[in-house]
Amino acid sequence: MHLFHRFGRIINLIEESLLALLLGVMIILATTQIFLRNIWGSGIDWSDPLLRVLVLWLGLLGAMAATRDGNHIKIDVLTKLLPASATRYLNAITNLVSSAICAIVSYHAGRFVIMEHEEGTIAFATIPSWVCEIIIPIGFGLMALRFFASTITSLLNAKQRGTE
Repeated sequence: MHLFHRFGRIINLIEESLLALLLGVMIILATTQIFLRNIWGSGIDWSDPLLRVLVLWLGLLGAMAATRDGNHIKIDVLTKLLPASATRYLNAITNLVSSAICAIVSYHAGRFVIMEHEEGTIAFATIPSWVCEIIIPIGFGLMALRFFASTITSLLNAKQRGTE
């Protein structure tokens, strides 16, 4: 198997495993928190901030998986109106623009995480804020790479169709 495909499969397995694990932790923690508040009138102090962080992580991991599978939100009005040959080029352009936007967000999120690390901000308990936020530059960076790979694939498909 090609090394690139093997690496992609490993990344996919890590994403899927993290999604399942974090969702399970989130459900257990939220259920426990509800139970403790209803029975004893108080809960775990750090559970609410952790649940907010888990929502962030789940959202970005879900967006990464959606990008991987091509199930992300698309505005495809023009693809309904244009011929198939033009649609392939349009897909390449939209993927390239999406890649650029994700790369810009990843870059600035990375700068933000570095600043948070330098400041030593604590999110909750003794967990530094940068640990909670590191998914933002990683997630958008991976989405940028996937959109760029889709750009290349769209262009190669358009070129193959043009030579047939």
